[in-house]
Amino acid sequence: MNRVLVIDDDQNQCDLFELALEAPTCEVTTTTSPVLGLEHAKEDAFDVVLTDLGMTEMDGLELCRRMLGTCPDVPIVVITGQGSMDAAVNAMRAGAYDFLTKPVDAKVLQLTVARAVEHRRLHSQVRQLRAELQGALVNDLLIGESSAMKNVSRMIARMASSDASVLIQGETGTGKELVAKALHQASPRARGPFVAINCAAVPALLLESELFGHARGAFTDAKTQRDGLFVQASGGTLLLDEIGEMALEMQAKLLRALQERKVRPVGANAEVAFDARIIAATHRDLETEVEQRRFREDLFYRVNVVRIDVPPLRARDTDILKLAGFFLRRFAERNRKDPFSLSPQAAEHLLSYDWPGNVRELENAMERAVALARLDTITVEDLPQKIRAYDGKHFVMVADSQDDVLPLDAMERRYISRVVRLVGGNKTRAAELLGIDRRTLHRKLDRYEGEVISGDVE
Repeated sequence: MNRVLVIDDDQNQCDLFELALEAPTCEVTTTTSPVLGLEHAKEDAFDVVLTDLGMTEMDGLELCRRMLGTCPDVPIVVITGQGSMDAAVNAMRAGAYDFLTKPVDAKVLQLTVARAVEHRRLHSQVRQLRAELQGALVNDLLIGESSAMKNVSRMIARMASSDASVLIQGETGTGKELVAKALHQASPRARGPFVAINCAAVPALLLESELFGHARGAFTDAKTQRDGLFVQASGGTLLLDEIGEMALEMQAKLLRALQERKVRPVGANAEVAFDARIIAATHRDLETEVEQRRFREDLFYRVNVVRIDVPPLRARDTDILKLAGFFLRRFAERNRKDPFSLSPQAAEHLLSYDWPGNVRELENAMERAVALARLDTITVEDLPQKIRAYDGKHFVMVADSQDDVLPLDAMERRYISRVVRLVGGNKTRAAELLGIDRRTLHRKLDRYEGEVISGDVE
């Protein structure tokens, strides 16, 4: 049964509307007080609201505005004796679904209410389908069933409808841009552009022009006017990847742009407004960068309204084989080969490896395996040498080529990580075994951005 709320300060009109609508398909509630009508709408779930336009306590336009603030999904039909086009336009601008003039024919009223109910039903279905589609898009982009990745997906779902700035932090190769894309796809801006720039890959002198655009003749090669990425991303999302590498001078200009929601193209006299959601990403710990005065504190708080931490692959043990299977299918299709499977021994090596290069390293390993595989099963021999030589209990320093050599910093990080895990997080004992003092160990762990076990047993 459709629930209808009628608001009119004339009780006779309320009675007429109730009489016209009262039927097996409708349950009608009436009130002569707009304020009381708002309270009714908050407390009960109505399918349609009918309201008079000219009321003394509160006019119908104001009622529409307030009703949309509390019950945005409920269609509102405005009824008035002022049969002017201006009144109709104002009602629709205030958010009314439809507009009728007095005296209202009973059949027209019934038909209008039926259409409004159907409109709400279809709108609800579209919203549900959109939510399901957004969830599917997120799942397609972010593969994994680990608790760490479920936390990321939950954060994306919570932030999807907001325009608040998001900071994505994670080690290199963890998939920060994929998280940004998933956030964009799940948002109301999904139909708009997704524009990404790696701030570390653009020379400092060109970054301002890339972001803000430039006027014709601003510099030697500026033969035409060009919109910057902020303007190009309007209606969508702009990802500022590796924002931690941005020079301090550029950080100040970026801060002003984010505060004013306007950019000044290089060489231009006027500012240009933009409408893009800003997502920043970095592998650095920006709080430490702020403490060491390499990143502006005011900019940090501007981009870090909400933070999403992308876990390293070693914290996603249950996702490793699922990701490996995904990459094997992708590269098999790309190379027009039959599907591949992993041998138990190869799978064991993948699970025991520490993955310093994260998902990007796993992707590279699977591409190499597909290229080298002679059978339809990936064996240990198809894996890179450093994965074959890795032992979960100790490190085997074997390198057959320059590609297999790890930087000393990476080896140190992995070794310290392993020792801390072996002693159950007891940093005092770990420091003794490593032959360093506890303060030095803490300093190294801070530099590794919390990737090692954080438990501390005195």
